[in-house]
Amino acid sequence: MDYRFAARMQSAPPSFLGRLFAVSNRPGVISFAGGLPSADCIDVRGLAAAAASVFAEEGRVALQYSTTDGYLPLREYIAERYRKRLGLDADPSEIQIVNGSQQCLDLVAKIFLDRGDPVVMERPGYLGAIEAFSLYEPVFHEVPLDEHGPDPDALARVVREFEPKFFYGIPNSQNPSGRTYSPESRAAVAEVLGETLMYEDDAFGELFFDGRPRVPIKRLLPDQTLLSGSFSKIVAPGMRIGWLYAPSGVLARFNTAKQAADLHSNFLCQKVLHRYLATSDLDEHLRRVTARYHRNCRIMCDLLDDRFPPGMTHTVPEGGMFLMATLPPGMDSMEVFEAGVREGVAVLPGHPFYVSGGGERAIRLNFSASSEEEIKEGLGRLSRVIR
Repeated sequence: MDYRFAARMQSAPPSFLGRLFAVSNRPGVISFAGGLPSADCIDVRGLAAAAASVFAEEGRVALQYSTTDGYLPLREYIAERYRKRLGLDADPSEIQIVNGSQQCLDLVAKIFLDRGDPVVMERPGYLGAIEAFSLYEPVFHEVPLDEHGPDPDALARVVREFEPKFFYGIPNSQNPSGRTYSPESRAAVAEVLGETLMYEDDAFGELFFDGRPRVPIKRLLPDQTLLSGSFSKIVAPGMRIGWLYAPSGVLARFNTAKQAADLHSNFLCQKVLHRYLATSDLDEHLRRVTARYHRNCRIMCDLLDDRFPPGMTHTVPEGGMFLMATLPPGMDSMEVFEAGVREGVAVLPGHPFYVSGGGERAIRLNFSASSEEEIKEGLGRLSRVIR
């Protein structure tokens, strides 16, 4: 059968994730390649109690269709947390519930991008965003990312020359690098963008090791910033609940696209999640989560410093779930991936994070999903591979 697929499918980059998941699930393989939060940190008992109370008190309502914009009490909770934590003047009417923040990537691209439109991304950039945006056939323009944030001169040049539809960035604990924009970098980005839209992906903003919130770019550019968030990294990824906080003019079009895509996100999970948040101490839960991630990150960084050969460097995250390491000169991340699998350890090669080529010496390592013992054993195996 000759299937006549849409031309846009030719623009979709080949996904490395299917192969990655296959090798990561092999018995005996310690995987630092995925993007999973710690399963041990999911409050199964608390979520089960919340689910039981929802079924007991309003099960028929929770199992019915709902509105596209999402469960109002949950949107009120998100808006109130923005006001208290970040000083944002958020209103529930400006918040749309989605199926994980990954759906935001697809729907924002759907309502803004035509074929050939310019989009700015960090270099390296988030693989999920690259894959989601690519289906709408934009032209990517990369801006180098260092330990302080995006190169402001490079960003200014792209904005001036190409007038991009938006700049997509992850200011907090960026995926894949683990870097966090400095306050000066955030101010520079806001100044450089002018009238250009900012898509601020904040999946990791609640996971800083010091518990201190960073000023979002949304506060600097309130009328032109789309701010997305997710409960996947802080409560449970299987519930698939995220949100978009955006100006009303954007949300009207976004809501139309969302309704056409799936009518609404899982209403039962929205109600269970809200019941859980209303009856639990999220801040205390996050303190436990970030304490564990901080220990894991410190162990991983120390081992990379102590046991790996000269020329191997790495980022030092302030939070989140990932760090990025640079291999010694002459080494290739795909070769390390292949040899690592044979040795029983999986890493994510850097190539997929660079839309215009690169990443040959880069690997991304996840420190959130493994135990301390697995990190020590897994990095021992990786050290043998690299040596």
